[in-house]
Amino acid sequence: MTDEGRPTLHLAAHFPGVSSTTAQNSSTSGSHIDFGTFEHLARTAERGLFDFFFLAEGLRLREHKGLIHDLDVTGRPESITLLNALAAVTDRLGLAATVNVSFNEPYELARRLSSLDHLSGGRAGWNVVTAADAFTGENFRHGSCPDRVDRYTRAAEFVATARELWDSWTPDGRARPVARAGRHFAVEGEFTVPRSPQGHPVVIQTGDSDEGREFAAAFADVAFTRHGDPKAGRAFYRDVKARLAAYGREPDDLKIMPGVTFVLGDSDEEAQERATAVRREQVSPQRAILVLEQVWGRDLSSYDPDGPLPEIDPDPEAVLAQAGAGAGDPCRTATRWRELSRRKGLSIRQTVIEATSGQSFVGTAGRVAAEMAGYVGSGTADGFLLVPHRTPGGLDEFVDEVVPLLQERGVFRTRYSGTTLRSHLGLTEPVWKG
Repeated sequence: MTDEGRPTLHLAAHFPGVSSTTAQNSSTSGSHIDFGTFEHLARTAERGLFDFFFLAEGLRLREHKGLIHDLDVTGRPESITLLNALAAVTDRLGLAATVNVSFNEPYELARRLSSLDHLSGGRAGWNVVTAADAFTGENFRHGSCPDRVDRYTRAAEFVATARELWDSWTPDGRARPVARAGRHFAVEGEFTVPRSPQGHPVVIQTGDSDEGREFAAAFADVAFTRHGDPKAGRAFYRDVKARLAAYGREPDDLKIMPGVTFVLGDSDEEAQERATAVRREQVSPQRAILVLEQVWGRDLSSYDPDGPLPEIDPDPEAVLAQAGAGAGDPCRTATRWRELSRRKGLSIRQTVIEATSGQSFVGTAGRVAAEMAGYVGSGTADGFLLVPHRTPGGLDEFVDEVVPLLQERGVFRTRYSGTTLRSHLGLTEPVWKG
């Protein structure tokens, strides 16, 4: 614990949607549409005294070979609507949504987020993302996307405009007109929603590019990262924290939280066996061929998932899968996977299991608690975004078994001391800029 009695470890729960960590076809998995599925996971996170519950965003169903990619989640509710409903069945848990700034306007989104902050009593969070592909843009009037630098320039102006709107009401409840004309946005008039309970919703950033890191240092309260291993995690942590000073900010003004998975067992050996079983569940024979097709850019449906990798080379110009399902340079990936397959004597399915994402924390509850506490104490992370493998019950055993051990170590809260998401994260309320 800090001198102020504040916990040093922060935890958030991610509702797993379209990702390689989800075993969505498990017999224990629930619907991705029914409210009860979301409610169970959110209530579990609040029972575990988590800082917040987090939802990603899907603006177009993924496709493969020109058809809906039905091995992924197909269809899910709009995030802010869902979080407003969850606000009614939770009391303290923060509620954060991913909302894309490429397909929204600052006035309308600031209004929706401020409304969530009011309805939840100050628990709203906003993960600011930009569009990464023209495929998604085809569902909107743009039909294409700007390059990376322009996307972040627009995102910076978007956030600045939203914050100006949130500050347009005085603390004593008087609306004042806003007149702003920027490169991307123009707003003139009065904002419809009074200043919210935590001033501004918490701003989250996800992205590892240089532009993304700079955006996090300038604007974000929380940064998600994929750097789950200690060496890469420490490098990311130090780099982003060092950038804060240029914006007049202190290192503790930004919380860095890697997205991680976990598998528990009564012994480390049992946990490893369960982790292997989870990976086989995640990568079915059908999914193994599909992942291979995404890399090779070719129809490989005639190949045996228990047989060797194709001898033909990938087609680097082909686009079989759309919306984030690619794997970088396909020829380089194929070379790496062939070497892995030859060295370990792996089949197609075994290669895909080995080469794609593994588990972050595997072991007994005691081992996982000790490793998590070590990450936070060594300047690698301020906390974790936990991604359970199953919904809605995948977080239950972590809350029941690991959270009490983190509390015994004194690195995690034993009760909520505040009511807003900012208070959970140890962040100060933004100073009103009148």
